Amino acid sequence: MELRLRNVGGWGWLNALLSLLILGLSIGGVTLLIRRLDRTPSAPSAFGISAEAILAERYARGEIDDQEYQQRLAVLRGRT
Repeated sequence: MELRLRNVGGWGWLNALLSLLILGLSIGGVTLLIRRLDRTPSAPSAFGISAEAILAERYARGEIDDQEYQQRLAVLRGRT
């Protein structure tokens, strides 16, 4: 039995490429949406939260004591 492939011409390749492009953009969009929704407000990120705010959070959680907080705050503010 012989398998015959249909000749789709140039438009078939264009259609296939556009389909792959749409699929890729859809997957990328869903991925970005999931990442955007997955961010928790308390998690420090590289954008939008200052070093002083992160230091204050660590102090509030009890990860560092008062002396270490004051020392690190002075370093951040340029007063060593």
